[in-house]
Amino acid sequence: MTTSRTPGQPDVDQPHPNHDRGLEFDLATLMSRRSLGLFLGAGGAAAALAACSPAGTTASTSSATSSATSSAASSGSAAASTDSAAATATPTLTRAIAECGVEIPEETAGPYPGDGSNGPNVLEASGVVRRDITSSFGTASATAEGVPLTFTLTLLDNAKGCTPMAGAAVYAWHCDRDGKYSMYDSSLKNENYLRGVQEADANGQVTFTSIFPAAYSGRWPHIHFEVFESMNNATSAGQVLAVSQIALPKAACDDVYATPGYEKSVTNMTRTTLQSDNVFGDDGGIYQLATMTGSAAAGYAAGLNVTI
Repeated sequence: MTTSRTPGQPDVDQPHPNHDRGLEFDLATLMSRRSLGLFLGAGGAAAALAACSPAGTTASTSSATSSATSSAASSGSAAASTDSAAATATPTLTRAIAECGVEIPEETAGPYPGDGSNGPNVLEASGVVRRDITSSFGTASATAEGVPLTFTLTLLDNAKGCTPMAGAAVYAWHCDRDGKYSMYDSSLKNENYLRGVQEADANGQVTFTSIFPAAYSGRWPHIHFEVFESMNNATSAGQVLAVSQIALPKAACDDVYATPGYEKSVTNMTRTTLQSDNVFGDDGGIYQLATMTGSAAAGYAAGLNVTI
């Protein structure tokens, strides 16, 4: 696998070089390969509207995940996309806005997207379509250690009254417990864990099984994602509908970072707030802050509605 890495990448307790230089920087890179477009169709308005809720409230789906730990046992094969489409178990979903009509803010993909826009491209690799992204796939074999986390995104089509975007696809990725990104860090250039693609089910939902990411210097704890209009576009690094990030709530972060292996995250959390973060700071992450259930001992489940 060919990789591209910023020279002199510092240790995890230092800021990532050129990290999150802004949407303009990333879109300029993305547009050289593909263009943003509008999603043209989806169905099932009732399910979507049930997932939307007024500010400060939550809306539950048919059933919650039994636990993030049990979800971690899910298969990480390409067949998991079918498994995801049939799944109905999701965490509690919320949105800190009054109406579904507010679209998810466009954010930077950062310098470690792994989508071909900055060096390596995991999207065209066999095995990237999977629910469980904890371990590397293909010829790689490493497994990311950390507190179990499952996260569910519900994709809603704003142009069609917040109907679920069934058949759309999501590519999600994030750093590991040490704040490092697979495929880019010098110690992980041959690994591809904590990256994966899934197709949205009839409710417009995708759920990934992973681990809780670290807080590294300069950034609030987050998960990156890109939304594509179809699986074909996702696995061929095609047209992107939205690029954004999930913000993880402070209470859950503090709980997780008190466990062994996350020691550097404790210090890094004292240096950044949602308001000072260079991505979420413009609005405090109100449209991207996930709902969390669970604990560090049992694992966490997160949910976010994503209106496009």
